[in-house]
Amino acid sequence: RVIYAGEELEGYGRMTIIKHDKNILSVYGYQEEILVKEGQSVIEGESIGTMGMTGTDSVKLHFEIRRNGQSVNPLTYLPKRKA
Repeated sequence: RVIYAGEELEGYGRMTIIKHDKNILSVYGYQEEILVKEGQSVIEGESIGTMGMTGTDSVKLHFEIRRNGQSVNPLTYLPKRKA
């Protein structure tokens, strides 16, 4: 579920935060366009926004996983890459 979609929080430009369960959030910052709304349910693979340069000087995407409020290594939560 999308719990935040906007640009009011300092430091990340346009940002989306998705709550996956009671402990896990994913954060996506510097988006050019946000394609979802707060309260919306999203599914794996669905587009939530486009890369941009809001709040920064070059095109990029900030991606973060937070567990119990602390940033953690996202590779622990992402599917393994196929060789």
